[in-house]
Amino acid sequence: MTTVNKTKINQLLQEQPSGIVLLSSWLAERGYSIDLQKHYRKAKWLASIGKGALIRTDDKVGYEGAMYALQSQAGLTIHPGGRTALSLLGKAHYLELAAYKVVLFGGRGEKLPTWFKKYDWGVHLDYYETSFLPADLGLTEVEVKSFSIKVSGATRALMECLYLAPQKQELMECFELMEGLNNLPPKQVQILLENCQSVKVKRLFLYMAEKADHSWVKHLDLKNVNLGKGKRSIVTNGVFIEKYGITVPRELEEHGKSI
Repeated sequence: MTTVNKTKINQLLQEQPSGIVLLSSWLAERGYSIDLQKHYRKAKWLASIGKGALIRTDDKVGYEGAMYALQSQAGLTIHPGGRTALSLLGKAHYLELAAYKVVLFGGRGEKLPTWFKKYDWGVHLDYYETSFLPADLGLTEVEVKSFSIKVSGATRALMECLYLAPQKQELMECFELMEGLNNLPPKQVQILLENCQSVKVKRLFLYMAEKADHSWVKHLDLKNVNLGKGKRSIVTNGVFIEKYGITVPRELEEHGKSI
């Protein structure tokens, strides 16, 4: 390898944090041609983890490092959401008994690359492609090792949990997570409620927030929140909540009530 190529790879590795994926297309745009990338792999500077994706040789890379690449290099809005985001934010105070699962959300038309799906990240990945919320709304950044990634903020994350409920997320767990969100900024909640396209999510969110007796609820203005018309049967054989026109599990409605 020439001195120029060595200097070039050294510069790249100094500029980029460890623990991340480097996309081949992104490298090529920055002057690291496909041939040059082959040289780096041959010289053991870089290693392939699938077509179009490289890492530093012997670097330990988790799914977060892949998220960094998708967000910062590919410009995608795919992000950890739901229960996973709340865990990353320190808002979920107990671990799942099942195998560790990572929940990812992306906008309509955003696909996980093949290399991402095939690589063993040591976790089970669930990916949901949806536009029930605007792609760039309600996200925040969290630090992971030597870099940051975008994840759903607490309000958006809880709404994503409710989007998955009851088939993919238990409603009782959603409520337990809601109970811990006693200091959500009302303005942020307002914006997300106004922009949310799922009537089910909005009705459940407000029902649970009121049931949890959060003080921020009284600062919301629901005149501009479209709660739709008609009834929504969230579960069968549940309890009908007239105010929000939803049927919820009896266990949820009676939770916290004295007998």
